[in-house]
Amino acid sequence: MTEKDLPALSIADLQSMLRRREVSAREVVDALRARVEAVDGEIGAYLSLDMDAAAKEAEEANVDLPLGGIPVAIKDIINVMGQPCTCGSKILHGYRATYDATVIRKLRAAGAIPFGKTNLDEFAMGSSTENSAMKLTRNPWDLTRVPGGSSGGSAAAVAADAAFGALGSDTGGSIRQPAALSGVVGFKPTYGRVSRFGLVAFASSLDQIGPLTKTVRDSALIMNVIAGHDPQDSTSLNEPVPDYAAKLGNDLRGIRLGVPKEYMIEGTDPQVKAAINAAVKQMNSLGAEIVDVSLPHTDYAVAVYYILATAEASANLARFDGVRYGYRAENPKDVLDLYGRTREEGFGPEVKRRVILGTYVLSSGYYDAYYLRAQKVRELIRQDFAKAFEKVDAVISPTSPVPAFKLGERTADPLQMYLADIFTIAANLAGICGISIPCGFAEVDGHRLPIGLQLLGKPLDEARILQIAHAYEQSTDWHKSRPPIASATHKA
Repeated sequence: MTEKDLPALSIADLQSMLRRREVSAREVVDALRARVEAVDGEIGAYLSLDMDAAAKEAEEANVDLPLGGIPVAIKDIINVMGQPCTCGSKILHGYRATYDATVIRKLRAAGAIPFGKTNLDEFAMGSSTENSAMKLTRNPWDLTRVPGGSSGGSAAAVAADAAFGALGSDTGGSIRQPAALSGVVGFKPTYGRVSRFGLVAFASSLDQIGPLTKTVRDSALIMNVIAGHDPQDSTSLNEPVPDYAAKLGNDLRGIRLGVPKEYMIEGTDPQVKAAINAAVKQMNSLGAEIVDVSLPHTDYAVAVYYILATAEASANLARFDGVRYGYRAENPKDVLDLYGRTREEGFGPEVKRRVILGTYVLSSGYYDAYYLRAQKVRELIRQDFAKAFEKVDAVISPTSPVPAFKLGERTADPLQMYLADIFTIAANLAGICGISIPCGFAEVDGHRLPIGLQLLGKPLDEARILQIAHAYEQSTDWHKSRPPIASATHKA
């Protein structure tokens, strides 16, 4: 195997080669550096890179550790000490993290090498990565289309073999939706399963960190490292962490999968529907029993999400005021002028829209009508899933109603953009775990565009969701397909 071929490997395969001493960690970093230089000019997945530091870490890497010598890309909303943390926003211009987030500390302890920060919608608010104040990220399958969002940089990097794996964050689908649109695996753990300490908060009751990878096994390997209790996060769950990779198997006998009627809605692309129906049949052939279920409050999920998430965002983003760090307006007349102009000049239009909406729903006279009522409906959505999980082990649905859409296609219509997450939002409101895996392709304008299959599971049932996803993945070849930019460059 040549150096050019290394970036195409999965984490599990790379791990085996490192442990057999067939390749060194330094050679891996050098190969990845060359790969990023070859493709990222077209894709725009990375906001910053520190390959020199990664190369030094690789020289001392203990490849016998769980992720020893494996470079991992990090969404630029997670603090990595000494590296920029922009959140895709002008308002954090010049800020460098002074500490490692808990997930970064755990990755380092397992031997992984954080080497670059990936692009995102500003403060993770978006479904296409077009809201970034820094740059545009393009979908490796078709450079005229979005990679999804808000973790679009992480998804695009993994899809184009410019990262072996990456971390993202998922507030309403921001790991799963870009994974679907970019043709990779995206895993959202149960709320509280992975520490949020060091993740810049968007909506604190919804945010969760998780991996984007080339295979389900790779997601399990990263989850083995980052999951677990953290006393620095008051919402972290103090529950034992199983060995997710050890529980992977190819048998679905005894598994009951629920198909919710509310998720096969009008507006879903016919090619997406066909791919999901084929995946359901495939899982049935592997031994799974298919059961019809109902999630009756699904219709309210988007409205509830955009009340609760914006309310929490308006509170969380109040800390960006130009006083302590980041961007500061020049020559303010007084402190109020400093606050006002810093936020006006520093925040982009989507962040402003959500902060204003969130402040409105929390304001006197509207709190009960909007925020409190949304919290009550959130509980009904959670109960819908609890009742469904009395009958089934997992719920199956499309991840996104459509394949990747064109750059600029939805930027003028926020509602259409918000509906891109219609199948993913409810899982965050309920706090359950979910995964998106490749399940086919749509043919659009001469391009093959990936389709994602979503599996949603009970709280803390990550092992079973990974097991089901792995069994399906191993019975198909969808995850082996590479975008044109990947295969063309590897052959060059």
